[in-house]
Amino acid sequence: MQLVKSETKKSSILPLLAVGTFGLHLFTLLLLLFHGSILQDLKRQLTPQSLVQLVDGRAITVDPKTSYERHPETIRRFVGETMSLMLTWSRQQPQMTVWEISSQLLAPNLKPKFQSELTDLNATNQFANINQGNEYILVIEKISQPKEIANGKWEIEMLANQLNFSGYNNLGTSIPFNKKILVRTIDKSRTFLPTKPLPWHLAAYRLGEARLEIYDICDIKDNKCSGKSVLDISGN
Repeated sequence: MQLVKSETKKSSILPLLAVGTFGLHLFTLLLLLFHGSILQDLKRQLTPQSLVQLVDGRAITVDPKTSYERHPETIRRFVGETMSLMLTWSRQQPQMTVWEISSQLLAPNLKPKFQSELTDLNATNQFANINQGNEYILVIEKISQPKEIANGKWEIEMLANQLNFSGYNNLGTSIPFNKKILVRTIDKSRTFLPTKPLPWHLAAYRLGEARLEIYDICDIKDNKCSGKSVLDISGN
């Protein structure tokens, strides 16, 4: 009789022991997952993405460190390709669409000033309107070597012309775009890719990987150009 009671008692304890062991293992697993998420967050904080500048001027974003330094060719390429993207329009590449995408590469306080000046480059004087058959192409003649004016800030001089071609003028008319352009580093790119990106989204996103922005555009002869915008696109 005593043996039967002992076996019954053992059999009733075994399920409880199994449940307890399973619960302990589950708690340990959750604890490990929690600690793992903390370590991943800590790793991202300690090793943020940083810029790698390639020899040909292209830039990619990788881990781990942030820097205010940029290779001169990276800066020149950023300025040249940004202005070419922003000032090349056609019916297939509408001015308003191009502006909405490429203006991500400008400092926020520069956008309204520069947008108002872009109407002078459109024969209709309407920012969102391009005449049928008209094409506007920015042709760059020269981009100077960047001159560092502060930590993470540079000045570049660009000699260019925007050519306007139409069905009645195959030779095109030329508008000078000789400017002093100020560039600075930023901590995080402001460019983004929508669900169905256009080619210009991809171009702007690639340029944004350099983590640079244009924060001022001045007349090339303006010796006072340092922080305040002096925008006169129609002149030399």
